[in-house]
Amino acid sequence: MLAAVAGAALVFLYVRGADARAESRFDTVQVLRATAPIEIGESIATASQGGKLALENVPRDQVLPDALTSIDTLGKQVALTPIYPGEQIVSAKFGSHAAAPSALQIPKGQLAISVNLTDPARVAGFVNPGSEVAIFVNGSSKAGDTYTRLLLERVTVIGVGSTTPVSTTTTDETGQATTEALPRTLLTVAVDQQDAERVLFAAGNGELAFALLTADSTVKPAAGVTADSLF
Repeated sequence: MLAAVAGAALVFLYVRGADARAESRFDTVQVLRATAPIEIGESIATASQGGKLALENVPRDQVLPDALTSIDTLGKQVALTPIYPGEQIVSAKFGSHAAAPSALQIPKGQLAISVNLTDPARVAGFVNPGSEVAIFVNGSSKAGDTYTRLLLERVTVIGVGSTTPVSTTTTDETGQATTEALPRTLLTVAVDQQDAERVLFAAGNGELAFALLTADSTVKPAAGVTADSLF
């Protein structure tokens, strides 16, 4: 008997809940929704004039907390993120200006820097976005001794820019100057702050060269090579 009573009570509660859910589903509120994609930086006024907004009925329990029913409060604000068809228009996605999205895929916690390299220093053009490289530096010590040494073991290239000719002038032992135009290309890498400082310092006080790596490449720090240790 108790089981039957309990069962009847559960059925009653379920039916009552179903009725409540049905009532909530049919209890709608009109809010603004996007009917076409709204791009980053597009103003709400332009989107409205382009027919990208419409008042639509939305079940009350699905209305977002800051959903809007008009664009009056947004003024000349622009979309801060892409807004897709069907999305409710909320004030949080609009602001006074939107930063242009970066085309570079910079890993979290890192930053992007660019260096200008000659064709040989960028492995004759075989370095592309996504390539992993070791960075070497040709420099000179305080005593004036020249060296070549590994600077960074493995770095990811995230961008390759345009190639432009750069004039370089060298002077031989007789004092005669020779000027030649060498193509140089901007390559952008992702590094942390400390490595960025090392790369920029080395580029400003020496000459950088990239070495293209594979997953099986073996690279490790060493003393480097000088005139005394070359042979």
